[in-house]
Amino acid sequence: MWFEDVLFFLAAIGALAGALGVVLLQNPFYSVLSLVGHLLGLAVLFLLLNAEFIAAAQVVVYAGAVMVLYIFVVAYIGGADEPLRPESGGVALLGPVFAVALAVELCIAFIASGLEALDTRGPDVGAAFGSPGNIGELLLTNFLVPFEAASFLLLMAAVGAVVLAGRRRGLEDEGTGPIRGRDETPPTETLEVRI
Repeated sequence: MWFEDVLFFLAAIGALAGALGVVLLQNPFYSVLSLVGHLLGLAVLFLLLNAEFIAAAQVVVYAGAVMVLYIFVVAYIGGADEPLRPESGGVALLGPVFAVALAVELCIAFIASGLEALDTRGPDVGAAFGSPGNIGELLLTNFLVPFEAASFLLLMAAVGAVVLAGRRRGLEDEGTGPIRGRDETPPTETLEVRI
């Protein structure tokens, strides 16, 4: 059907544009919104693959709950006027090298995965494939460790963001930050009243 083909290309272009927006936009808030658009494009692609449960989980869990968490973290940290990319250092020098290495690795993986199978019907799967019960069984048996590792990683990222936000705003108790010690007296100000 021509409608599915058009929808596939629109969703794929939206997913790619959202992914590029995450990387290229300078404002972290707009980067998070680009990630939301990317995840919605992926949800449409999952719908076209008849994976309704994964598409719904993509929208509800990732584009909903996790992205709201990211938006709160970005709003809490602030600093949209500060550049995201370092001007110099190891990240600026080694970043392009790792990007090229990742691109080469992905090309090798795609070519080695059997491109001749693209025009076939694919593997025969059972009727319960992709159902919530089947996915739950796989998550709690074969993929329990990666599932728990991903949730632990999200927790560490949220705690790390709060710690970094406290350091950026000068909330640590060094005596030189904006928070005064208990024994310090507040500065006195004089008011001049003119009549």
